[in-house]
Amino acid sequence: MKLKNIFASLLIVAATALTGCDSFLDIQPVGKVIPTTVPEFRSLITEAYLTVPDDRGLASFRSDEILLDATMSSNDLGSYLDIWRWNDATPDENTAAFSWRQFYHVLFIANYVIESEHLMTDGTTEDIKQMVGEAYMLRAYMHFILANLHAPAYTACNPATTKAIPLKLDSDVEGVLTRDNLEDVYNAILNDLDAAERNLNVDEWPEGLNYRFTTLSVDALRSRVMLYMGNWSESQKASDRVLARQNTLSSITNELPNAYNSAENILALEQIMTAQYARAFKVNRDFYRLYSSSDLRRRAYFNQVTSSNILLTKGGSNTYTCSFRVAEMLLNAAESACHEGHTDQAAEYLLTLQRKRYNDNGAAKEAAVAAMDADQLLNEILEERARELAFEGHRWFDLRRTTRPRIERSYRGETYVLEENDDRYTIRIPSEAIAANPGLAE
Repeated sequence: MKLKNIFASLLIVAATALTGCDSFLDIQPVGKVIPTTVPEFRSLITEAYLTVPDDRGLASFRSDEILLDATMSSNDLGSYLDIWRWNDATPDENTAAFSWRQFYHVLFIANYVIESEHLMTDGTTEDIKQMVGEAYMLRAYMHFILANLHAPAYTACNPATTKAIPLKLDSDVEGVLTRDNLEDVYNAILNDLDAAERNLNVDEWPEGLNYRFTTLSVDALRSRVMLYMGNWSESQKASDRVLARQNTLSSITNELPNAYNSAENILALEQIMTAQYARAFKVNRDFYRLYSSSDLRRRAYFNQVTSSNILLTKGGSNTYTCSFRVAEMLLNAAESACHEGHTDQAAEYLLTLQRKRYNDNGAAKEAAVAAMDADQLLNEILEERARELAFEGHRWFDLRRTTRPRIERSYRGETYVLEENDDRYTIRIPSEAIAANPGLAE
């Protein structure tokens, strides 16, 4: 993907290591020019976009999408095997680390931009408000991803009393942050979405700049946040508002829907399946069996070399850069409507997608869906979600917020089990972060 070439040359700060027990973030000046003009702040926020981690892709190794076996390279196994087999207690020293520090680096920049709104010069009011709105969106999204990596699912606990992750809502680097309750984290996310909505004024960026947040992206994120909270009514409303403005689905035989320039891409920010990740695994055969022979995605998403060697074609390059797209909005709306008891609406959202994804234009699915009761329809929606959004960073989050099922896998004759409702559906806060701030372990 040809974007983000305006690399920030005047970054005010750099988030370095999480060192010292008396400071949560050790952020030191690096002698760069302090931004004052709108172009300088645009470069600064571009640095934040560039730093957004690909941890949703790394978390996919814990899901039921991925197979690791002895044919993989020793380097890749050293990086991902312990994540794949949920060995969080004694991982290999070469195990890939989740990017806690990078998230807080992005949060620092977002906070600095928000706080500097009235200090910016050489730009229009609209330019300034747009950047501030993007900063609020970055802050909301980073907190949202962190909470879904390192805290229990909102619907699987009491959010008012469950410790989550530290909120970072200012650029102060002196205070020691502690873990906030999950309810407070989600309230802050929703408040930031409201603030972003008041500021954002760009409806669409040209191709190559469409990693930046727009007015449409607010409801796209709100749709997902409300879904994860189990607020079905508000998730459906937000989805409907997105679909009223953008409802084109990709023609799967012509373009993959998670490409940065696809017709249905709403925000081309995250490259979930990097080349490094995609080369390191095969597709789980049981997951591949979710796709029937009439499913156009079976060939579009995967390359079945042999019956036991199925490779991903839907990732592995920066062409596939996508954070929100139209199909997700349809699936969010379908799931929400089904939970609300609006099964006819739910079925229509679902079939709108399925008509574009099967070689009979969804005729067989239409007949099958018509015969389903509410529970069967919900299961079909969740399975369609797995098929459609595969390897886009959704599956692990979806498993943990819904059924948290038992998953079993084998490697070199050893069996590894993630039990139903296992505590390991929540990823531990990285040890280096806890070493820097022992209070994070509480």
